Amino acid sequence: MSNLKDIKTEIEKYSNDSNLTELLIVEKLEKHYFDKKVNENLKLYKKGQKKVSEITKDLKISPRKFYMILEKKKIEHKKYKKE
Repeated sequence: MSNLKDIKTEIEKYSNDSNLTELLIVEKLEKHYFDKKVNENLKLYKKGQKKVSEITKDLKISPRKFYMILEKKKIEHKKYKKE
């Protein structure tokens, strides 16, 4: 519990020093760690060690959103036709 208090005080100090609110700081941290986790999973996906279903479960996102990330980063993937 004391670790959480330390984090809270650091965030409050940082918000006082910068022009950002605590919520904006937390959102930026969330984005940073999400991107970090995505990049780790993309490395495993490229090597064929992890499947899309496993990655989407870990990241708690939909497969459609994952495929959008792949297209954005210009990573080749199979496209399935809906028929």
